[in-house]
Amino acid sequence: MGRLTSAQRGHLAMLLFSALVAGSFSLGTRVANEIAPLALTAVRFAIAAAVIGAIAAGSGRLRRAHTHGLWRYGVLGSLLSGYFVLMFYGLQTAPPVSAAAVFTLTPVISGVLGWLLLRQVTTGWMALALVVGALGAVIVIFRADWAAFVALDIGRGEAVYFVGCVAHAAYTPMVRKLNRGEPAVVFTLGVLIAGTVILTVVGWADLRATSWGALSPMVWGTLLYLALFASAMTFVLLQYAALHLPSAKVMAYTYLVPCWVILWEIGFGAALPSGWVGLGVGLTIVALIMLLETDSANRSKITEPV
Repeated sequence: MGRLTSAQRGHLAMLLFSALVAGSFSLGTRVANEIAPLALTAVRFAIAAAVIGAIAAGSGRLRRAHTHGLWRYGVLGSLLSGYFVLMFYGLQTAPPVSAAAVFTLTPVISGVLGWLLLRQVTTGWMALALVVGALGAVIVIFRADWAAFVALDIGRGEAVYFVGCVAHAAYTPMVRKLNRGEPAVVFTLGVLIAGTVILTVVGWADLRATSWGALSPMVWGTLLYLALFASAMTFVLLQYAALHLPSAKVMAYTYLVPCWVILWEIGFGAALPSGWVGLGVGLTIVALIMLLETDSANRSKITEPV
């Protein structure tokens, strides 16, 4: 096997990203009502920042030049911290598979924002793939209930989380727009530090009100998983992929998240989803395959800004 290209490594990064992110939904649902989302996310960012900071310092890649334009980290930190806070507010009422389906709408949003911010052009084949994926997501979100769809009967948790997903979709093209050549681990550290500061200021009351010593082992285990795997590791993976793949393709891997969540839920003893909901999940997989096919068959290309 030859050496992997940067684009291929970007795809592998997003494959691992989708698997790790899925755990956030299953674990988050089980602790979302035991701790305030702002407090949870602030500590999560702080732990992740400490881990990434140690890695960045150990690699010797930190440079004074990386501190130029600190406002960039504030913008990205606001988007990412806002996403995670709204995610856990949503998970207080939304089922994990349904919330994961909402997450799969981010490629469509990311594609639109990629054009607005970077003039990345999505061609017909990719647009069709995004429509197929969105259709699958809608089937899952409305639990394959046509009456609920006609009435736009969306759960409160799903609606709250959708707002967070808009912030997450904006984050991907903004990484490419604001990065000035900083290594992924260094850029991630800046975003995490900025996010920690923002969350600490905004969530100070919740941080003080939380009885940290009384939290259950499940909450602490989830917090560590979120900080180390679903934050520190996935931030680096997403940062790397965003610098080597177009925004829509980066976010295409979110289509795998419902499948991973179903496996997580089975591991927790849940039953398989119903046939029609399973069809919706299947359509998201088809969308992912279609998007990846654009690489191998060269059916479409995304024009990068010059």
